[in-house]
Amino acid sequence: MMVTGASSGIGEATARMAHAQGMHVALAARREDRLRDIAGQLSGALAVPTDVTSRESAVALCDRTVERFGTIDVLVNNAGQGLHVPLLEVDPEDFQVVFALNVLAPLMLMQAVLPVMARQTSGAIVNVSSGTSRRVIPGLGAYAATKAALNMLSEVARKEFASKGVTVSLILPGITATEFHHSLRAGKMVGGGGGAAAAPELVAAAILEAARTGAPEVEVVSGR
Repeated sequence: MMVTGASSGIGEATARMAHAQGMHVALAARREDRLRDIAGQLSGALAVPTDVTSRESAVALCDRTVERFGTIDVLVNNAGQGLHVPLLEVDPEDFQVVFALNVLAPLMLMQAVLPVMARQTSGAIVNVSSGTSRRVIPGLGAYAATKAALNMLSEVARKEFASKGVTVSLILPGITATEFHHSLRAGKMVGGGGGAAAAPELVAAAILEAARTGAPEVEVVSGR
């Protein structure tokens, strides 16, 4: 299993849970020290410091994973960043950066892993979106737009990749107890309906289940 954004939060929880279930895991993120520390706790895990917005880095990540494990059975596109400001205050440069991470990076990684999965006529891709992409919340328009774009890419990829034996699943988490809201590109946390934040392990469990079953879409909220 190859997991992006694996240095904290949902990505870290997914990597740890997958490893506990006996899977080989490749961890990708920009924070090299944190990534290597986590990988060091997971026997046999591979840490690949990666800028997923770079096509060259995305391809290198896939190559390293295949070199170590022989194949890529699961890709979890989890890396992402928030942009929580009213539309009139959105800096176009901030939007471009967040779009590159939330949309272009998953697309490039899907393109990079598909030949590997197609050769083995099996594989699962799980894209982590956001429940905000299905709601209208003032202050979250730019961020939600990037996740809505990821939703469409996922839905089309599911149809296009099916003939190659590859499933594509979409995970829609609600507010999750991670570092996400402390590392926004701009803005601050915006109230989105109340309720307790879900543990990242709850989302991780949904990701692993989607990879196993190929479910098209899974919404994850606290208490569910």
